Amino acid sequence: MSGMGEKMQKVNQYVRRIPSWLIYILAALYPAWLLYQGLTGGLGADPVKAMEHALGEAALQLLIAGLAVTPLRRYAGLNLLKFRRALGLTAFFYVLLHLVVWLVLDVQILGQIIADILKRPYITIGMAGFALLLPLALTSNNRALRRLGRSWQHLHRLTYPAVLLGGLHYVMLVKGFQIEPLIYLLTIILLLLARLPLGRKSAPA
Repeated sequence: MSGMGEKMQKVNQYVRRIPSWLIYILAALYPAWLLYQGLTGGLGADPVKAMEHALGEAALQLLIAGLAVTPLRRYAGLNLLKFRRALGLTAFFYVLLHLVVWLVLDVQILGQIIADILKRPYITIGMAGFALLLPLALTSNNRALRRLGRSWQHLHRLTYPAVLLGGLHYVMLVKGFQIEPLIYLLTIILLLLARLPLGRKSAPA
């Protein structure tokens, strides 16, 4: 066990040298690459739908990665806490782009947008998840942290239902039985369960 602990300490020392701003740079490149692929025919016959799906899936992956930070530190000793804010903000950025592509390039008609939000459950759930993420993105800065104090931590627990709604949105979105969305949803549920105190003092959210 001591050998494993020493190895993890070395890994954490290496991780601390990686700047968190690198995530923002990589995050900006992906939508640009998708846009290029769409303009050059690399996204197939329906590039708008392909871009919309790719951005939504990437957002969900980043939300799951952020959700995994605390369990990884608690159970594996891997400390990725410095990247959690960047992961969360990047995920929100992708969700916002996912929404913009749907609104501007896909549906386009305001009346149809409102009707879809009200009548299609998977869209209603997706919009609810976005609504929960919005205050988190607006308060993910040092100034907000100082002003909100301990309330900031309670507010940012909205991440949990937001990610769960994102997983449900994906499951309900796809047609027929597909295993990939179910794997995402199961992963989210397991990560949420892994955050429970289980008779011990819980790690910071």
